[in-house]
Amino acid sequence: MSDEPIFERDPSDPARKTVNPLLKLALELGPLLVFFFANARGEWLAERFPLLGDIGGPLFIATALFMAATAIALSVSWLLLRTLPVMPLVSGIVVFVFGALTLYLHSEIFIKMKPTIVNTLFGAVLLGGLAFGKSLLGYVFDSAFRLDAEGWRKLTLRWGLFFLFLAAANEVVWRSFSTDFWVAFKVWGIMPITFIFTMSQMPLIMRHSLEEGTGGK
Repeated sequence: MSDEPIFERDPSDPARKTVNPLLKLALELGPLLVFFFANARGEWLAERFPLLGDIGGPLFIATALFMAATAIALSVSWLLLRTLPVMPLVSGIVVFVFGALTLYLHSEIFIKMKPTIVNTLFGAVLLGGLAFGKSLLGYVFDSAFRLDAEGWRKLTLRWGLFFLFLAAANEVVWRSFSTDFWVAFKVWGIMPITFIFTMSQMPLIMRHSLEEGTGGK
């Protein structure tokens, strides 16, 4: 029997497997893009695939395909690495639970609350990890950056607070605007905001970057 753990190894573990950053980005963003496309073209999909039309309106079709795309992305990660990425797995579990509730109860509220729950959970986990002296952000960015311990601590704090900001933003948008606006904001609003925030962290990353071959955890 293999000694390889089910979940990805700690970022400081030299035996940790990594995946190409672009592929990792595609696996994490792919399901979200499927969700956006399915909501935008829900009626078109229902006309061509009557089984999807039986699910309900565009948002419900998008929810079902979002769940399927998430399962595929996690399966691909498992096939490539034989481990499951922690944060996408947590997000996936919330997608499955709230997606199932959305489809079963035929209520949009649950899938709209999903980003709030996920981002609050991520923010709480990152900030909670810091309280116990653990910089968990390395699980997300270890394949892209090599930082010293202080750099990971600072970056983890900033991302923890940013996740809480995203949770609050989602609550404001879904409660105040239409479903189509919320879906558009989820893709075309959150992604640019996240990109800008990520770029704003580059000075910190550069200050705390390690040379190849040095340790940092």
